[in-house]
Amino acid sequence: MKTRNVLTPLFASVLMTFGAAHAQGDNVVTLRLHHFLPPSSNAQVKLIEPWCAKIGAESAGRLKCQIYPAMQMGGTPAQLFDQAKDGVADIVWAVPGYQAGRFLVSEVFELPFMGISGEKSSRALWAYATKNATDEYRGIRPLMFHVIAGMALHTTKKQIRTMEDFNGMKLRAPTRLATRMVTAFGGTPVPMPMPQVSESLAKGVIDGAMMPWEVVPAIKAQEIVKYHSETDPTMPLLSTTTFVLAMNPAKYDSLPTELKKVIDANSGADMSAWAGKVFDEATLTGRQSGVDHKNTFYMVPADEVKKWQKASDGVAMEWVSEVTAKGHDGQRLLAEARALLDN
Repeated sequence: MKTRNVLTPLFASVLMTFGAAHAQGDNVVTLRLHHFLPPSSNAQVKLIEPWCAKIGAESAGRLKCQIYPAMQMGGTPAQLFDQAKDGVADIVWAVPGYQAGRFLVSEVFELPFMGISGEKSSRALWAYATKNATDEYRGIRPLMFHVIAGMALHTTKKQIRTMEDFNGMKLRAPTRLATRMVTAFGGTPVPMPMPQVSESLAKGVIDGAMMPWEVVPAIKAQEIVKYHSETDPTMPLLSTTTFVLAMNPAKYDSLPTELKKVIDANSGADMSAWAGKVFDEATLTGRQSGVDHKNTFYMVPADEVKKWQKASDGVAMEWVSEVTAKGHDGQRLLAEARALLDN
C-alpha cells in the first residue's frame, strides 16, 4: 500500500524528459521565411539556410526557420516586401526593385557600373540605406541589405561582343535602371522577374537575359542559352540588383529580449557584407555550369566596356533628376553612394 502512488524512477525520468521537451517546444519560435527562388538555389543553400542555422544555434534551438521557397506562400516576387510588412510572412528575401519606382533612393546601387564586388558593395549599401532610405523601408525591419556580384549577358542565338550587337535584341532586364541601360545600348529591354526567365528564353519571348551567374544553374538557363558575354573584371560591374532580408516588426517585437539579441547579432553591416561575399563566391560555381554545357564565352574588353559606360551616363543623370523631383538631393546621394563604394 505504501508504494501505490509512488512513480518508478524510470517512469519519472520519462515524464521529466517529456516535460522538458514540451517546455522547450513551447519556447521555440518558428519564423516563416519566404523567397522566390528554388530550394536548390544559391540564395537558399548558401545564404538563407546558413543564416537560419546560425540563429538557431545561437538561440539554443529556440529560433527556427520554416523556409518557403519559390513563392510557396503565394503571391508574386514583387509582393514579398509587403508580405513582410503585412505579416503574411515573418521574414522575406526580396528584390525591392521589382516594384519599379517605389525604392528610388536605394536603387542608386542599381545604376550601371556601380561597384566592383558584391561584398564591398553590400557593406556600402547597408550604410547608405540605413541613413538615407529609412522612409522607403518603413513598416519592415531590415536585417541585411546586399547586392549580387554583377551581371553577365546570356543569349540564345547571337553573342554580344560590341554595343552594336544589342541592336534588335530583346533582353530580360531585372530592374527599371537596367531597362534604361539596355535601351541606351540599343537593345529592347523586357522587364521580368527571375522565375519567368527560363520559360521566356525557351519560347523565344526574349533573345537573352541580363542576370548573375549564381542563378544560372538554379533555373537551368545554361541548357537553353548558347552564349555568355562577360565584362572585363577590372571594370566596375555592368549592373547589379539590390536585395533585402526583411522581418515583420511585430514579429520581432513579440520576441523575448534574449531572442531579439540573437536577431540583432545576425543583422547589420557585417552580415550584409557576408551576404555579398556569398554571391561573389557563387559566381564561379554558376559560371562552371555554362562551361560544363560547352557554351561559348566572350570577355568584353575594357576599351569596349568604356563605350558602354559612356553610353549609359544618361541613366545616372536621369535618376538624379527623378530623385531630386521627389524632394531629395539626388546629386548628393549619388556622390555619397560612390564615395562609400570607393572606401
